[in-house]
Amino acid sequence: MQNLKIASAQFEHKSGDKAYNLSVIEKLAEKAAREGAKVIAFHECSITGYTFARQLSKIQMLEVAECIPAGPSIQELTRIAQQFDVAILAGLFEKDEHDNLFKAYVCVDKNGLLAKFRKIHPFINPHLSPGTEYCVFDLYGWKCGILICYDNNVIENVRATKLLGADIIFMPHVTMCTPSTRPGAGFVDPALWGNREADPTSLRLEFDGMKGRDWLMKWLPARAYDNAIYAVFSNAIGMDDDQLKNGCSMIIDPFGDVIAECRTLGDDFVTAVLTPEKLTQAGGSRYIKARKPELYGKILAQEHQSEQKVIWLHE
Repeated sequence: MQNLKIASAQFEHKSGDKAYNLSVIEKLAEKAAREGAKVIAFHECSITGYTFARQLSKIQMLEVAECIPAGPSIQELTRIAQQFDVAILAGLFEKDEHDNLFKAYVCVDKNGLLAKFRKIHPFINPHLSPGTEYCVFDLYGWKCGILICYDNNVIENVRATKLLGADIIFMPHVTMCTPSTRPGAGFVDPALWGNREADPTSLRLEFDGMKGRDWLMKWLPARAYDNAIYAVFSNAIGMDDDQLKNGCSMIIDPFGDVIAECRTLGDDFVTAVLTPEKLTQAGGSRYIKARKPELYGKILAQEHQSEQKVIWLHE
């Protein structure tokens, strides 16, 4: 493997406006490619929008969703990837030939679709079906995986993706700044977003506190550290339907260190150079080799009542 420059992006999407969202993806992809990035990752449902879907009927969801790879959005992503010679990862609602609905995330390059992952723990709309497979694929000589938002909160998903060979896991989200049972959680007042140029400090205090980044830092670096992976976290910023999201898209290395992070209050991306040496230098590489699955394999596989119907407000 050779060094790989990756970008993680954030932007304020428009609900249901695929043309607009794809135009922003194109603009940021072009800029990232000019800066030498070979890959740019966007957030969950970055093509379609996200939270507005909680109000949609199945018929309406089917109108928003697309078949993959035949749908127009994948064709447009491929065109962008061809034009700027950059791999693009982005999310949308998917429908299959039987009108089943999924939360999907794809990777395309100049040759077309490279990978598709369906969210294992979907919510936001009751008509979404869970994905049933992990996803590991080759990208510029690196083994990559995808886990969408809540999938990353279930630690077994991250470990399983690592054990399948992933050294980079793309973790697209639309998260933070919502109510939860955890202390300090809650919505952020949209008025602060509207006044962000005059008073960025008040907004940043909300975004960086327990409603936002401070919560993320409780667990996200541990996923990278424990599994000796690069975690590419991408999140929406700005208004998502009637909710405000805080961005802070970032790249975390196998030591659990944030090596790049968006700090602007708007559409942006950051880049980092991923080096293969860190994959074996980091402690997680040794921990994985020290596992004794004969001791706990059956324990970890114990059946329980699966909680598929997650309240949509929760992370």
